[in-house]
Amino acid sequence: MKILVCISNVPDTTSKINFTDNNTKFDTNGVQFVINPNDEFGLTRAMWFKEKQGATVHVATVGGANTEPTIRKALAIGADEAIRVNAEPTDGFFVAQQLAEVVKNGGYDLVIAGRESIDYNGGMVPGIMATILDMNFINTCVNLEIDGDKVTAIREIDGGKEKLSTSLPLVIGGQKGLVEESDLRIPNMRGIMMARQKKLNVVEPIDANAKTVDEKFEKPAPKGAVKLVSADNIDELINLLHNEAKVI
Repeated sequence: MKILVCISNVPDTTSKINFTDNNTKFDTNGVQFVINPNDEFGLTRAMWFKEKQGATVHVATVGGANTEPTIRKALAIGADEAIRVNAEPTDGFFVAQQLAEVVKNGGYDLVIAGRESIDYNGGMVPGIMATILDMNFINTCVNLEIDGDKVTAIREIDGGKEKLSTSLPLVIGGQKGLVEESDLRIPNMRGIMMARQKKLNVVEPIDANAKTVDEKFEKPAPKGAVKLVSADNIDELINLLHNEAKVI
């Protein structure tokens, strides 16, 4: 089985977010980038298939040379090979087209992507890829078992979970639950050293147009001042909740 894990290079959630050029561009100064958490769950599941079933695992991302430390981390975790599409990931449709081309050229049986990235939260890439590739698709996937070309999966739905059966080739949109959080892997020194010897292929993008353009960003409004009320002054608390906060 040949697996492609799609990796998104996203800001660490502890990073302070700012914008430049009149709030039209994201400011990357001082921001540390990491593997998108939903993709990290998928990568760990792919490593399980590699160790238990002998699968070959490749990772791919769309981005400039600045994304290479992130995909090198994926190689250090245990992926066999990496592919970087040398293009700015302008929107989800553009990214999906580039990754679909990687899949076409690589002959992959299983494509694992995160259901969404934690930066723009578009949630569209895996579904668009599956449509372009005419492959089966399961989103919000929290469990995946494969026997030959037969697939059993569980996905989250409103109010519960749904168990599905399908077959390879398959695209999934994975998330937390695909593996336990405690199973996520940290590269060790041996993995880091081996990653330096693994192949990182840089390919040029296909001719494709983005469907959306980011015009402007806006931060959430700052939180208002906190008003403290003495624990003994219940009447004042009720008055504020009723007349000022208007929650009762």
